[in-house]
This record gives sequence, structure tokens and C-alpha cells, in this order.
Amino acid sequence: MDKTELYRLMTTYGDDVTRYAYAITKNREQAKDIAQEVFLKVFHSVGTFRGQSSLKTWLFSITRNLAINEMKSSYMRRIVLFGWVRPQKNEQSAEMNYFTEQSVRDLRVIIMCLPNKLREVLLLTLEHELTMAEIAKLINVSEGTVKSRLHRARKIVNSKWRDIEP
Repeated sequence: MDKTELYRLMTTYGDDVTRYAYAITKNREQAKDIAQEVFLKVFHSVGTFRGQSSLKTWLFSITRNLAINEMKSSYMRRIVLFGWVRPQKNEQSAEMNYFTEQSVRDLRVIIMCLPNKLREVLLLTLEHELTMAEIAKLINVSEGTVKSRLHRARKIVNSKWRDIEP
């Protein structure tokens, strides 16, 4: 792999890797550091990629391992999640913008409170658009476990969302 290929890889997957690391570590600076470490690791060991999964899944696997190792050796901080819940781009009144932003904040709080295992599969599905099979392989569980965790995560989010709706 040369520097041009590494740059292309970082441009294509850098934001996804950083957001995934952030979802695990709950710390922006740690996530950025982990993302850099992921791409350094890829640069030096691209020959170990066997093609048994997509490149994105392989990058997420490295990200997950590095993030978990980082979490074991450091403290956890609060998290602010998602770019996937965005207000619509069309013109809205100031009042409507406020309510939309408040809804996004409320949803973030709900998701922040999910147990790590449930939050992880929800993020991988919604934000990173991985399939059940890719998630199962990435976190080393069965597809049934992924489906179960995703179902529970959605159920909890939906229930708590209904509780706060006016």
C-alpha cells in the first residue's frame, strides 16, 4: 500500500472509523487517536487482509479491538452521538428549528443511556449501515444475537421516546 492508497482509504472510511471509535470510547479525542492508529495499522499490515469480509468491516474490526483495548486502559467519559439524526435542510421557522434540535438532543440522551452492547449494534446498523451478518462477524456473536440486541435497543428507544413526547 502506498501513501495515495492510504489517503484514499482514509478519505473514504475515516469519518466512519472515527464515529465508530467514538461510539465505543465516548470521547472525541480518543476516537480521533484510535482512528489514526487504525490507519497506521492498516498501512503497515494491509497484507493481513484476507478478503473474507468487506474492507469496511475489516476496518471496523480493527477499530473495535483498538477501542476496547483503550477502554480497558483508560477511563470512560460521556458521549454525544450521531450525525445520523439531522434536521431537514428545507427552510423552517425558528420555533420549528428549536423543536427539531430538542428532539435530536432528547434522542441522543436516550441512546446514550443504552447498555453498550445494545448501543453498539444500533449504531452499526443505523449510522454505519452494516448488515446483520457483518455486525455478527465484527463483534463475534451470532446473527441471532445481533437481531435480538437490535430489537431490544429499538424497543427501549421507542418506549423512552414515547414517554418524553408531549
